[in-house]
Amino acid sequence: MRKLTATTALASLAMGLFALQAMQSASARSAREEISPAEEQTFPYDANIPGCQDTAVLEEISSKFAEKEAKYWNTSLTIASYDKISRTAWRPYGVDFIPRRFCSAVATTSDGVRRRIDYSVRESLGFISATWGVDYCVHGLDRNLAYAYSTACRMARP
Repeated sequence: MRKLTATTALASLAMGLFALQAMQSASARSAREEISPAEEQTFPYDANIPGCQDTAVLEEISSKFAEKEAKYWNTSLTIASYDKISRTAWRPYGVDFIPRRFCSAVATTSDGVRRRIDYSVRESLGFISATWGVDYCVHGLDRNLAYAYSTACRMARP
């Protein structure tokens, strides 16, 4: 059996500390690399997406809603107006994810009923990733639990 001397014990301790420091710096470095903002990635985003109250966003939701109601549910239900529009979150998943703005509003449908609507505006998730995209859920009218929104449009929120 080998006898440890003070010199070999010190050398072993130094090697252990050096290895520990190397592992810590490597993990810290990889953590920094994983959290690079979306604007600095290989295919960067510019985080320039329309706001919750933007007319184009609201028109896109109204158009998609009317099309879905007519095509899948055979109704003429449309969204007549929006009010109480507010942003609920901006980039809630961090700066290294696709920029998203989450919003909430009260929509009045053509049958006169006021319903809450949750929606998100997302960069590069529109038609062939050439533009921004919108995803939405109207409370009480997600009849088939589309997009796995589940109860009360829970998955449409951040």
